[in-house]
Order: sequence, then C-alpha cells, then structure tokens
Amino acid sequence: MARITLKNLAHSYLPDPKSDADFALKEMDHVWEDGGAYALLGSSGCGKTTLLNIISGLLKPSQGRVLFGDRDVTAAETAERNIAQVFQFPVVYDTMTVRDNLAFPLRNRRMDAQYIADRVGHVARMIGMEDWLDRKARGLTADAKQKISLGRGMVREDVNAILFDEPLTVIDPHMKWELRTQLKSLHREFGHTMIYVTHDQTEALTFADKVVVMYDGRVVQMGTPEELFETPAHTFVGYFIGSPGMNLLDARIEGRHARIAGGTIDLGAAYGTLAGRTQIGIRPEYTVLTRGEGIPVAIRRVEDVGRHRLVRAEAEGQPVNIVVPEGMPVSDDLTHVSFQPDRINVYADDWRMQGGRV
Repeated sequence: MARITLKNLAHSYLPDPKSDADFALKEMDHVWEDGGAYALLGSSGCGKTTLLNIISGLLKPSQGRVLFGDRDVTAAETAERNIAQVFQFPVVYDTMTVRDNLAFPLRNRRMDAQYIADRVGHVARMIGMEDWLDRKARGLTADAKQKISLGRGMVREDVNAILFDEPLTVIDPHMKWELRTQLKSLHREFGHTMIYVTHDQTEALTFADKVVVMYDGRVVQMGTPEELFETPAHTFVGYFIGSPGMNLLDARIEGRHARIAGGTIDLGAAYGTLAGRTQIGIRPEYTVLTRGEGIPVAIRRVEDVGRHRLVRAEAEGQPVNIVVPEGMPVSDDLTHVSFQPDRINVYADDWRMQGGRV
C-alpha cells in the first residue's frame, strides 16, 4: 500500500500549451493517504480519467510529479508501480475457471501454492463466488464476470493501490448496490489504497471515505460525503451533489443579510463586501414554504417522490426547489420561502466564502 502524492501536477494533450484553457488537467497538489478509499467524481470530460491514467502510469503528465510513498514514479511504467486495475468492462479469461482467474496474478508472481489456495478461497467468499470456483468464466453473466475482475484486483496483498475505472457501468441496476457493498467490505477487510472513478454520485458517496470532485480539469473539493453535502466549496459541487442539487440564487450580500427577489434573508454570519457574482446556496431540505416570511415565490408544480414531495417554484425567474414532508399540505396561501440561516452557503464567483462574526 502507498500514500499517493501529486505535486504541481498538470497535463495538456497539446504539444505547446499557452493558457489554462489548453490543459485537460489544471495544476494541482494533493496527498491521498495510505489505505484510504477515494472516489474521483465528476461529469464526462472533467479530467478524472486523465488523472487516473497519470496515477496508473498509462499517461505521463506534462508537468509535476507522482510519488508512491517517498518514491517518485512519474516516469515509471505501469508494471513498475505495483498496482491493480479494474476497468469499466470485465476483463476475464473465458477458458479459465473462476478459481484460475482469481489465482492468475499470484501464480504470475510464483507465490506458494498453499498461499494461493487460501487467498483465492478468501477472496471468493468475499465476492460471493465460492460455489462458482470450478465453473469456466465463459457463459457467466456480466455481473459475475465483473465480480471476478473485482476479486482479481483484490487478490494481491502487496499492491500499492487498486484503481477502479467506472467498474459498475455494465452492471444491472439491481446488482450495483450489492457490488458496492461488497467493495466497501473488501476495503475494510484488506485496507488497500483505493481510487474509484465514477460520474455517479451514489456510487461515490457510498464507496468513498473521501470524494474528490472534479470540474473543468480541477479538483474543486476533496471531502467526506457530509462535507460535500453541507458545505460545498464550489457551486458545481452544490449543484452536482444531491437530488435535486443545491438551490443557487443570485443575491446582493450586505453584511449578514442577502437581498433576493425583493426579500431579505438572514445569513447567520457577516460577509462584508464581496466582489464578483454573488450567490447563496441552500439545500432543498433546508428550505421551507411559509405564508409571508422570507422571499416571495411562485409554485410551478409539485412532484410526489414517495417519502416527501418536491415543490418546484420560482423567485423572480430563479428556480427554487423545496422538499416538503409527506402529508404537509401545499396550499395557495404558501407564497414565500424561508431558509435555515445556519445552512446557507455564500459564494463569490462560484467559490464558497467564509462568514465571520457580526
């Protein structure tokens, strides 16, 4: 296992990049701790696969260094980095049994036969395939084959890191939860450093100890699922995390108050004078319909999503989503919306600002 350090790392696919816009991966410095479970999360084209390929050695960065522990591996080939990889589509040997597929990485390294048998049996139990060990991989479902890929990635105890590149894409939806749970259990059991690339927030939040959110080639926040939900460092994080995402409303910030859509709300902290485009961010869960308190809104529609209802409203043309508890009436006299002051985030040019005492 290894602590992974990225120093002044950046990458451009152009031979002579001249500006930030020419870089697929903007300059970054990060440390990923030994034994941590990390998810690289972002929309398509944000740079997460480029970053994973640099860590794995499939791509050499335009600038900066990659360290595994104290060793600089920036120029090292993939085989020299002692990592395991699990890809989007299952990679198995169809003519081999499940047992032989799982044993392959260990036999390649001439490990002791008894150790191989014990290790394969242990991993097979962890992925729920102990009864399939003598079956040929040919003819197995995509779910079963991806389980083999996951198991083969986990079978070696000596790897520096295990990298997963959207490994559940081909898995049926009803199986994804089971495999995510098994993967989390495998991490707790074996303690490898894991990096998991996905565009699915549910996968990222349920798997990772820390989620690395990427946007436009940058890491805009690295944090726990709770930190991403409660205090998004960037408006993209607020928008991308949650279903629906955070309400983002253009506002004029005046000390501890925000002027929005003809109304005034208390921010719970003082922000002074902020330059650039200023907004407040508030989760729909912390937003309440009222009969006159807060800012005026017009309700456009109400969606019943089971445990609660989602009210879609507008405040002077700006969309506002409100989560309403099941059974609470949404009547015509609910014409305003108020926000919990301690749950409001304030942004200037998309970055979260820290409030102070009044």
